[in-house]
Amino acid sequence: MMTDGVTYTKGDLARCIAEVASLQGEFTLRSGQISNRYFDKYRFEGTPSLLKPLARAMAEIIPAETEILAGLELGGIPLVTAISLEIGLPAAFVRKEAKTYGTCRAIEGQNVSGRRVTFIEDVITTGGAVKDAYRLALGEHAHILAVVCAIWRGDGAPTIQGLPELSVLPVFTKADLENAR
Repeated sequence: MMTDGVTYTKGDLARCIAEVASLQGEFTLRSGQISNRYFDKYRFEGTPSLLKPLARAMAEIIPAETEILAGLELGGIPLVTAISLEIGLPAAFVRKEAKTYGTCRAIEGQNVSGRRVTFIEDVITTGGAVKDAYRLALGEHAHILAVVCAIWRGDGAPTIQGLPELSVLPVFTKADLENAR
């Protein structure tokens, strides 16, 4: 991967992301789990020299039949935008819930009805946010192909609790980042 004249191997990118985004302490995750390590996604998503090669790496694993990329609020939004710019697929933005004003929609930017959609997410531990977005997208009659994430933080093989049929395609696992440091 080359960005602004700098070539990143996957290992280099993992190391850089780990250095920038790994925090030590006690953190409560969205899943309710307590962790002594936290990957602060905003630290790598807000750094162009990391966001661009990460978007390229994520773009490489997007299912070929994808028609629309759908970024999950909030961390998936910068990623889906960068990937959309990289590969030219339209981007949709999935809210945590439908807004109560304006369009009153949960999915903005594109009509996903009847379309093949790949979710874009930043860090997944159990997939609670993905599960919520999946329900919202089904309500809009989308065909969800997979979820591509920057980091699989969960234990074991990448899977969403309650949605075992949904493919989870991570660029990195927690172990990749821990071993890169």
